[in-house]
Amino acid sequence: MELSEEQRDAISELINIGFSRAAASLSDLTGRRIILHAPRISIHKVSELEQVLEELAGKELASVHQIFSGNVSGDAVIMLDLDGARALVKLLSEEDEKELTESGREVLMEVGNILLNACLGMFGNLLKVHVTFSVPRLNLESLNAMLETLQVSEEGICYALLVYTTFNVKELAITGFLVIILGVVSLERLIQAVENWARISPQV
Repeated sequence: MELSEEQRDAISELINIGFSRAAASLSDLTGRRIILHAPRISIHKVSELEQVLEELAGKELASVHQIFSGNVSGDAVIMLDLDGARALVKLLSEEDEKELTESGREVLMEVGNILLNACLGMFGNLLKVHVTFSVPRLNLESLNAMLETLQVSEEGICYALLVYTTFNVKELAITGFLVIILGVVSLERLIQAVENWARISPQV
């Protein structure tokens, strides 16, 4: 499945709105100016995701998952490579440890939770799609192990909406990934909702 240029632009605009809200929330939380840059969007079959992410992020990741359900259902994941995760924890908590401690994990969980809620909540509100969320969970594991934890409802072939972005805290640039795993039905509903929003929105 491929996105048209118009669909890609509309999804990018929606993600930008969500990320702007997330950056403001993170700045308030940390007292530091945080800038999230314009995302790059692509769609892949879940079976292709390991190779794509390994090339972009490496084999060891920190990830925060959140299952969502409703008219559109799936599994959303915020991912950072471990070096980026440690650097973020050091900046936000002044914790400088090679291994992430419990407090460091809490920092990552909070950052992931803010990013996921901002993006998923924005999709639900702007697209008028009813979505409910599970409690998020943090994983520090290999890429392969992380992919095995992904969950979606049984809708046939599953796709990954991959959002690649960087965000800056002070002088540090950290690369992050938002992956939204969707079955065929949910993906089609999401694209239809995006198209409807784009037709009436002056922002796209």
